[in-house]
Amino acid sequence: MPEINFHHFRDTTLRVARKALKGWAHWVIAALSFVGIFFLTLPFPLIIAVAALFGYLTQRSAEDPPPHPKGANPLRTIAIWMAIWWAPVAVLWAVGATFLTQIGVFFAKLAVVTFGGAYAVLAYMTQAAVFDHGWLTTPQMMDGLGLAETTPGPLILVTEFVAFIAGFGEHGIWMGVAAALLALWVTFVPCYLWIFTGAPYIEWIATRPRLRGALSAITAAVMGVVLNLSLWFALHVFFGTVSTIRHGPVTLFTPDPATLDWRVVGLALLSGVMILRLHMDLLKVLFLVALGGIALSFI
Repeated sequence: MPEINFHHFRDTTLRVARKALKGWAHWVIAALSFVGIFFLTLPFPLIIAVAALFGYLTQRSAEDPPPHPKGANPLRTIAIWMAIWWAPVAVLWAVGATFLTQIGVFFAKLAVVTFGGAYAVLAYMTQAAVFDHGWLTTPQMMDGLGLAETTPGPLILVTEFVAFIAGFGEHGIWMGVAAALLALWVTFVPCYLWIFTGAPYIEWIATRPRLRGALSAITAAVMGVVLNLSLWFALHVFFGTVSTIRHGPVTLFTPDPATLDWRVVGLALLSGVMILRLHMDLLKVLFLVALGGIALSFI
């Protein structure tokens, strides 16, 4: 019986939403973001790009813009780290390793759009790995997401899980190891690109109203994406069978009521009380829910 503490996602969404949704415009962005990714299956990068553009254009520019940081040479920094980042992918492409090249490009793209923390990107990863590429089945993805909740660092743990399972399904264990190592490289190397390129501009960005507006809109859009992830989790955890029905551009997830597992619903409600009402430590909640899942699996 798979267990995923989706109340943790709900708690995260509520806490972040209180800070991120500051006006009606942000609420509208969050709602449209949810509709776009849940019902229209729009790509996560597109949602982020549209939100950023809206936030940028709806803010007034500063009348007296501050000077650019002195001594910064962003083009050289970007060139060096881009070469380091993409070198393995370029070599794989040159030797005709099509599958590993796809893995490298996908997880590199994932690293670029890591806005809003792990939960927003996990929604995009789930959408792409399960529905677009078909690397994993829905139950496999649920296992990976459940595994991630057992330890800190859910993003990189699910990233490695998805890459390994995809590679293993393609050509056995060694392909899985190669895919996981490549995903690790293209996920972490961009961190240094962002740090060394952006560090001199942190204070400058803070003085630019349009850039702040773009970042605020992105954060609002992420709220809708995280809500999508919570609902997707709930459907696939509570119900054994969830069908996907398409009506033109609209996608509807339709659960089979006969496959509802009341044991899982009970554990979810219990975990929600422990997290949202009793404010218990997450690790304690996970431990208790895991014990409950083991016990109920014998019923």
